[in-house]
Amino acid sequence: MDTSNDKKIIENRSQVRTVYIAYIWHGFFLALTMSMIDLNTVFPSLISSFTSSKTLFGTLYAVMLGGPLVFNLIFSHYLASTVYKKKYLLLGIFMRAFAFLGMSLTTFFLGVSYPMLAIAVFFVWVLIFSVSAGFAGIAYADLMGKSLESKKRTQLYAAKQFFASAASFAGGLIITGILKPGVFSFPNNYALTLAIGFFGLLIASIGFFFIKEPASPHMAARGKLLDYIRSVPSAVKADRALLRFIIVENMASFSVMVLPFYIIYARESFDLDESFVGKFLLVQVTGTILSNLVWGYISRRSQSRVIIQVCTFTGAVIPLIALFAARVSPMVYGAVFFLLGFIVSGRLIGFEAALLDIAPPDKRTHYLGIRGTLNISIIVLPILGSIFIRLLGYEITFILVSLIMFTASWLSRKYPNCPRGVSSDMNSQS
Repeated sequence: MDTSNDKKIIENRSQVRTVYIAYIWHGFFLALTMSMIDLNTVFPSLISSFTSSKTLFGTLYAVMLGGPLVFNLIFSHYLASTVYKKKYLLLGIFMRAFAFLGMSLTTFFLGVSYPMLAIAVFFVWVLIFSVSAGFAGIAYADLMGKSLESKKRTQLYAAKQFFASAASFAGGLIITGILKPGVFSFPNNYALTLAIGFFGLLIASIGFFFIKEPASPHMAARGKLLDYIRSVPSAVKADRALLRFIIVENMASFSVMVLPFYIIYARESFDLDESFVGKFLLVQVTGTILSNLVWGYISRRSQSRVIIQVCTFTGAVIPLIALFAARVSPMVYGAVFFLLGFIVSGRLIGFEAALLDIAPPDKRTHYLGIRGTLNISIIVLPILGSIFIRLLGYEITFILVSLIMFTASWLSRKYPNCPRGVSSDMNSQS
């Protein structure tokens, strides 16, 4: 089989099976690993053990989410002319693994005696953790994009997310056991969870060693980075589908403005102990598992834009539910994390698949870089969220986020009905 052209999708069943197994294997252990530092529950709780400053926490959270985006255009510029990208995927995974190890050791040795020093060192580890995800993510998506045709990609995302959800549930059980009062004291509890994350990522990488990566299309010699950056506005202007995608994703990202503060809001409203971190995580994972049945059903009968519509609408409702549930009980408040499980998986399946659909195969890496860099709202929103909550309170901030998310849901209806990535891939096989 000629693998010199990105447009020639792998047709051999054994090769397709290998790609499915590799991505599902990685998704399973990655999910188990990321449960150890879940950004909605565990990570906020860990950082709040170091400091009570919402602004400091919001800044660190912004680095965690926004680090890859700042450098995505640079990474895509370099990787666009690279024929084989799997090695960069593996490099990114290994860097993230050792960042996990660094955070574990920092928590263990500095968490109690020097908490502010621990926060400062965490900024370094979190930056490495997030930036390495930038070029790993581009290589990850490009490898999938040139290995499977569009419908198989969407189905793989749904299948992978299902197995990942099972792993996340196992991770939630581990977190619940480790953070249970009387089992491990701080900082041993969080140091242990982060160490598990280190080993989990190493295991997750194994599947990719078995994929025979198809070569990317022959590209022209890499030009100057400045010229590459200057080409972004014209590329977005020339593609209305890409422009709308960027607008909708940025608006949908406003959920990040309050996302890390749901657990803090719960702890302040109900005076919860550490055990509720694991309980809420389990509720969230349960929502993720059940949501994949919904996303899988939609992906088989419709397009990725429908997933985005449902996901953004759900994200608009969650802040309103949080305001109501905070006045009732922790059990009712669990509905917030149940629905968060829906939108976490929905965003992954919907937006990733939608971008691969609208991106022409020969511009896929470029589109991935543009998408990451122009999703700039993620960088500032957690910081703005901390400021808004401090100045205006939870109620006004949550309502504002809901209004923006409702607007994003309405705009997502305007996606094109015929994704070009599908037609391009299909035409290449005929």
